[in-house]
Amino acid sequence: MISLKSAREIEIMRRANVIVAEVLDELKQRVAPGVTTLELDALAEEQTLKRKAIPAFKGYNVAGRVYRHCLCASVNDEIVHGIPSNRALREGDIIGLDYGVIFEGFYGDSAVTVGVGKVSKEAQRLMEVTEESLYKGIEQLHDGKRLGDLGSVVQKIAENAGYSVVRAFVGHGIGKKLHEEPPVPNYGEPDRGLRLKEGMVLAIEPMVNVGGFEVEIKEDGWTAVTKDGSLAAHFEHSVAITKNGPYILSQI
Repeated sequence: MISLKSAREIEIMRRANVIVAEVLDELKQRVAPGVTTLELDALAEEQTLKRKAIPAFKGYNVAGRVYRHCLCASVNDEIVHGIPSNRALREGDIIGLDYGVIFEGFYGDSAVTVGVGKVSKEAQRLMEVTEESLYKGIEQLHDGKRLGDLGSVVQKIAENAGYSVVRAFVGHGIGKKLHEEPPVPNYGEPDRGLRLKEGMVLAIEPMVNVGGFEVEIKEDGWTAVTKDGSLAAHFEHSVAITKNGPYILSQI
């Protein structure tokens, strides 16, 4: 069942997502060669509690598997759900920072991918294309349009650049739960799929690979990597559909 949010609920979600955006901004500033992903995780928790919110991912349970950190930190060929560790970032790495909070009973969720020091031209281009696909997809979020309109735009931008979009993971509705209906694919056909309605709040999150779209899960049961070992990037915003069009909640 799809939950339509009231204007009041959307404003609470806006406050939750601003906290996410502020924490991600702190993390981006800290990313540098030698910093560990566990240090970034600790910073995320500290900054979240300082803002009177709750880290959303810590304790998240999927079929008995419990995520024990606050941040998902995915490096290079890791697409999503990378587990923080004592691994130190290196010059030229790229890292996806995926973060969420709970504030006044509602969830916020957003992600960015950033370079560590100086990165290759390919890595920089991948990040730029993925971020562009996110914003072009968001432009489709108007009452009466369809999910396929969004997915087809994201897919076209990625594939025109010579990249692929991940199929195994998709965006989602968000509200009083982190993952609500409907699933939001980053691929599809125009004018197909669920019709969008005012009051929907969707987490739009393109995951784009330099190589093929196939995914493998590492032995930790969480970390998703590209099957061919190619670089991956991930960007995400939580967006409300309003009478005036898309309202990006997770940007400052």
